[in-house]
Amino acid sequence: MSKREQNKLANREAILAAALKVFWKRGYEAVTIRDIIRATHLASGTFYNYFPDKETLLKALVEERFAELTARLTQVRRNAETLEQFLHGAYSTAFAEVAAHPDFYATIFRNEPIIRAFYSDAVMGVSVRALKADLTDAMKRGLLPEMDSDYLTTILFSAGYELARMLT
Repeated sequence: MSKREQNKLANREAILAAALKVFWKRGYEAVTIRDIIRATHLASGTFYNYFPDKETLLKALVEERFAELTARLTQVRRNAETLEQFLHGAYSTAFAEVAAHPDFYATIFRNEPIIRAFYSDAVMGVSVRALKADLTDAMKRGLLPEMDSDYLTTILFSAGYELARMLT
């Protein structure tokens, strides 16, 4: 990676980190782009080289973290050889993620209505669809008995989501 690419990556990460900090402290709606810029070492024009607006910035924060978590959860669930490994591995991975990034998840829960409005539940839907696919796969592999995967997906996701909220 060239020095210029490293600098661009560092600037983007600085903006994301600053945004997370101010969104967590004050809430998405109360924060301005200027507040985010003040929390970085960057010039005000630099922000717009990376993000056109505050909404795009919040979406980048959410989508990147959830994509990483969903990929790890899918790997854990697909590698499970028993039902216990499937459930324990997935929940342990999810809760370790929450414990490792408490500010991010506190920000998500604090701004949940805004995030749901942006996505119409689509961002969570990626994780839910991945869970459903993994449950269907687990049934085919004999880890789970055949059952309604929609209901089971809803139950397992909801339980994990509420437990993560409590952990946060």
